[in-house]
Amino acid sequence: MFAYGVFKVIYAPHKAFKEIIQNPRYIGPILVMILFIAGNIAFVYAVLSKTYVEQTLPTSEQRDIWTENASFWNSDAGAIVRENSDDYINGTFYGNKTNGEVIYHSIEFRLNDSAQISMQLNGIGSVNCSGSDGYKNVTLRVKRLSPTDAPENVTIYLFAPTPTDSFFYDLTGNFSSSPSNEWVNLTIPLGTDKWLTNANADWGNITGLELDFEWPNPSNITLLVDGLFFGGVFKSPMENASDYLFNLSTTAFMQFTIQWVLLGGLIYIMTKAFRGKAVWKSLLVLTGCSLVTLFIQAIISAATFSTLPTLYYRLELIGGVEVESEGAYNKLLEETWLFSTITGYTQIAVSIWTIALCAVAIRLLNEFSWAKSFLIAAVAYFVSVMAMGLLFSY
Repeated sequence: MFAYGVFKVIYAPHKAFKEIIQNPRYIGPILVMILFIAGNIAFVYAVLSKTYVEQTLPTSEQRDIWTENASFWNSDAGAIVRENSDDYINGTFYGNKTNGEVIYHSIEFRLNDSAQISMQLNGIGSVNCSGSDGYKNVTLRVKRLSPTDAPENVTIYLFAPTPTDSFFYDLTGNFSSSPSNEWVNLTIPLGTDKWLTNANADWGNITGLELDFEWPNPSNITLLVDGLFFGGVFKSPMENASDYLFNLSTTAFMQFTIQWVLLGGLIYIMTKAFRGKAVWKSLLVLTGCSLVTLFIQAIISAATFSTLPTLYYRLELIGGVEVESEGAYNKLLEETWLFSTITGYTQIAVSIWTIALCAVAIRLLNEFSWAKSFLIAAVAYFVSVMAMGLLFSY
């Protein structure tokens, strides 16, 4: 019967509110709260089921540890290998966080009077790049400070598991037209036929990496390397859905309760200021039942999001490099424009609907005019929304 009364607020609010005033009970708003929590769970479930996030090695918690610490790298005899703190890639996946402060580096390789330089990365453990669970690409960034001439040969080697048992890939074309002093962003697919094989290389056991650069004539060579990740594996947050849904239930409970009491309190204060005769319990119950519109909004959002294509949050988006992140974010906006448009209009409609329901409640309780009832409802609603925005922005 109480559930029927709550839903009656949607299609016959005047009659429903009259019945609630005769017997105001908190079970009505509690049912609305339960519906609101259920609607939000449905929405988040739809989001999780459509979302896949790229997994990287190093992980987001480790950041780009391999290109932050020069001890991971070796080079030719006589070469200088050091951490460069002046020229680097800046992003959320980059840098080394120490005592709450993020310090950024790239790895600098310098070798004078030479026509070639090699850079070896070791100590990364065993990386699986085979099968459905294996990493599908390797990403890194290289900047050539000197010489200004493009190299005549660039090759990347993956130790699998030793330098003798390795894969190698020709990268010369990526540098042939790239100017010096600019970062070259490389994303190299793994396991393709463009990789050549030495001995008994195994994609399931990658233990290191080497970059070889060659020029036709000796010169002073200075190169920077940054942002080295294995990636291309996407996982759904659904694997940890229970944690998400539990936290969401708690948040939705707090959100509804605070907005309910805040909106009801503001309406009560304003009606008293206008010499109204509203009873606190009746007003609070009516206000809580009016918030059934939030449940409708959550259901519409869940239904709309479920129609979207699968969304892939790639390293370009979550890595936080400014230009790349903006481009990836704009692409994501294009994929979700229908959801954004519908939810935007839904938000406007729900706001108007909630104000109208609160105005009906105010008029029934205080015998105010429609103009005064709508004024109180609108002011109280927008103040409560702004207060909620401030409270839940932290």
